[in-house]
Amino acid sequence: MGNLRIGTLDLIAFRLSNRMGLEAAVEATAEFLDKAVKPVLVGGPKLRVAKAQEAFVELADASGYPVAMMPSAKGLVPEHLPRFIGTYWGAVSTAFCSEIVESADAYLFAGPIFNDYSSVGYSLLLKKEKAIIVQPDRVVITNGPTFGCILMKDFLLALAKRLKRNTTAYENYMRIFVPEGVPLESQPEEPLRVNILFKHIQGMLTGETAVIAETGDSWFNCQKLKLPTGCRYEFQMQYGSIGWSVGATLGYAQAAKDKRVIACIGDGSFQVTAQDVSTMIRCGQNSIIFLINNGGYTIEVEIHDGPYNVIKNWNYVALVDAIHNGEGKCWTTKVTCEEELKEAIVTATETKKDCLCFIEVIAHKDDTSKELLEWGSRVASANGRPPNPQ
Repeated sequence: MGNLRIGTLDLIAFRLSNRMGLEAAVEATAEFLDKAVKPVLVGGPKLRVAKAQEAFVELADASGYPVAMMPSAKGLVPEHLPRFIGTYWGAVSTAFCSEIVESADAYLFAGPIFNDYSSVGYSLLLKKEKAIIVQPDRVVITNGPTFGCILMKDFLLALAKRLKRNTTAYENYMRIFVPEGVPLESQPEEPLRVNILFKHIQGMLTGETAVIAETGDSWFNCQKLKLPTGCRYEFQMQYGSIGWSVGATLGYAQAAKDKRVIACIGDGSFQVTAQDVSTMIRCGQNSIIFLINNGGYTIEVEIHDGPYNVIKNWNYVALVDAIHNGEGKCWTTKVTCEEELKEAIVTATETKKDCLCFIEVIAHKDDTSKELLEWGSRVASANGRPPNPQ
């Protein structure tokens, strides 16, 4: 026999579910969920690493359950699913979503990550005895057994064939659902409001775009965007690292040549990693960066305010122009009102399709989403709690 060499990647590639364990986990889960009156499905960020997005969609279609996604899983499954109800993020969820999830008598979470940010300061109104937690390689059933060596994709596909269809929770959602309001129109030359900005960003989204949301108020505003079929979305919550999105925009645009990246970045975050714009220009990328300049670390203000949250204002357009230095393709502008924003978007999407577009948006320092105000107060409360006794 020749030399047998099996590397780590080979072992991962050929991993298989334990067949007996898979059957037992599916049987126990189906028994629990079929007894429930109003079960729901919630997708988490580990769906991606488990390569289980399509399996999750198949389960959603077969079960009839309403489908919500955790904030860092936005975009992993199509948002035009028949019973999609939005983002489950505790008190800052999509309207009417948390009420349906937290009032359910059973919920299946596929690939969740629960931390202080995703749980809004550990304030989720969930009960362990109602939850099925499906991770990439194991299934935990309420307060009962844990089944290991089971791949999430295999489990979800098998469960889809076993569950009884139940649309009760979605019917309840439709009874309480009220369509979203429309942002107020701006008056001529009125200072630009952030909700007006994101109304226009919504209109830019197509199947050929990808959205990257920076840590900060862009988290909450981008969560409310409706993603058309094919539109991708990236959002980093595990560490809440400010400045992440600049490097992420660089890397994503370099890898996904079929998508035009639309990045929403706060001024404080941009100051951490601004130099990556140089590489974007050198690589000939055509991303559109919205630099939202509100004069500080707004998300930190809502968690714990202090003078350290006020930053030195830069001339951001002049900075990017200096980085450009006449070499490569880059277009910059600054907007202060809706009329200027509309003109900038037309330029970026029509006449400057083949170059990096940097649009500085001037916003009031207190112009934040209501979700940030709620989230910030809850996370601040959690951060300020006394330490657990040893």
